[in-house]
Amino acid sequence: MSLKSDTGATPPESCVFSFMSTITAFAAFATMYAEYKFVERVHEKTGAVSPCLNKVSFGFGIISCVGMCLVATFQETVVMAVHDIGAIIFFTCGVTYVVIQSVISYRGQPYGCSKWMCYFRMFFAAVAVIAVIPIPVGTSKLHWKTDDKDYALHMASVACEWITTFSFVLFFLTYIREFQEFTLKLTVNIIEYS
Repeated sequence: MSLKSDTGATPPESCVFSFMSTITAFAAFATMYAEYKFVERVHEKTGAVSPCLNKVSFGFGIISCVGMCLVATFQETVVMAVHDIGAIIFFTCGVTYVVIQSVISYRGQPYGCSKWMCYFRMFFAAVAVIAVIPIPVGTSKLHWKTDDKDYALHMASVACEWITTFSFVLFFLTYIREFQEFTLKLTVNIIEYS
């Protein structure tokens, strides 16, 4: 089962892919944390969104980011089993995250985002759910030729990987308007030692 396209499977491309995937995982975590805190504040002010649902969503988001780091760290050509487990974690938890966030957005209306933005989020979540299903169908082989057995399955699997990944990116872009409505501050309190 190959859960990554061949383009980034061998050095030096795999190193660049790994580096960028790690940066993306941290950026995704920061985005998910900001959204988590925003939803937490919406709940405090309105009671419109379940804090438990928000925590569950954030948990799936964190696990998805860890999966992305596993994919980046354990490259397909080196430790395939760990790479594939990371990919499964990344895709399944990522899809679960966007589905739950779509529900949160819908329940949190009219706070946060518009009804149309909810529809966009639901659309991207639906695309991710549909596209993630065929991903595990691919096989573990590099350098495919068009006449190879299962070539069509491999191409469908790779296309679905990219569709799912871009649905995540587009889903995250729907947060832009919400993120313009608040500021997020990190405070540090020093504990006095006696």
